[in-house]
Amino acid sequence: MNGDHNVNALLPPGWPRPRGYANGVAARGRTIFVAGMIGWDAQGQFHSDDFAAQAHQALGNIVAVLKAGGAEPRHITRMTWYVLDKHEYLAALPGIGRAFRELVGHYDIAMTAVQVSALIEDRARLEIEVTAVVPD
Repeated sequence: MNGDHNVNALLPPGWPRPRGYANGVAARGRTIFVAGMIGWDAQGQFHSDDFAAQAHQALGNIVAVLKAGGAEPRHITRMTWYVLDKHEYLAALPGIGRAFRELVGHYDIAMTAVQVSALIEDRARLEIEVTAVVPD
């Protein structure tokens, strides 16, 4: 495993390195599963309907849950994004990237993004689910 964290990106021979995620990862340790986080604060209040702002809040919520479990963003191995509108997601990528670099900091994460028809909370523009592995 990499010396600074326990996650190694998997890249089949001859495949180009994906931009902003890993095709797969290998990790060993204690697994933490973070439920879908949306762009509201700890009291369940939305402060913005902007996609990038909600992504920043959701990522911050993920970091808080990880910390409660003795984990850090560097331990994230898998991340799934559920978005209401893929065009809104793509248009917000610069802001998402800034939030991601600030709060998560690495891209050795197996990521998936899918467009869904609805989320349970009407104001939510996205929901992010995470799996992390803390080294033994």
